[in-house]
Amino acid sequence: MTAKEKLKRYEQILNQIEDSQDKYLWLMDFGKNSMKLVEQLRLDRFLVPGCQTQTWLVPGFMDNRKMHFSADSDALISKGMVSLIADVFSGSTPEEIKKFDLQEFDSLHLDVLLTPGRRNGVHGMLQTIKSYGE
Repeated sequence: MTAKEKLKRYEQILNQIEDSQDKYLWLMDFGKNSMKLVEQLRLDRFLVPGCQTQTWLVPGFMDNRKMHFSADSDALISKGMVSLIADVFSGSTPEEIKKFDLQEFDSLHLDVLLTPGRRNGVHGMLQTIKSYGE
């Protein structure tokens, strides 16, 4: 599944949830149910700039030059977002990540859910992913 297809799947899930508070809770549950990052990878070099809480995004490579991302955060809403973003881009090549239009994430309509500080954090997460694709 491509990054665009994964993003579309999350868009469909979130669009089925009518209440903004329930969408917020879904993101928190997504974070709660995502794998925890091993302590050895909670390094400063993997911290996402612009996040209000400590948030890590760790790149790695799988077969055929496809990237895999592990993520974690000290706050559930941030962990939900960074885990979602990590999932969307895991399995992509650096070239695919580089070409991906980050504005496509606007389709999730998270701007109505997240505070300005959290939106800055999401922007930092997306920019970090993009930098790993270069």
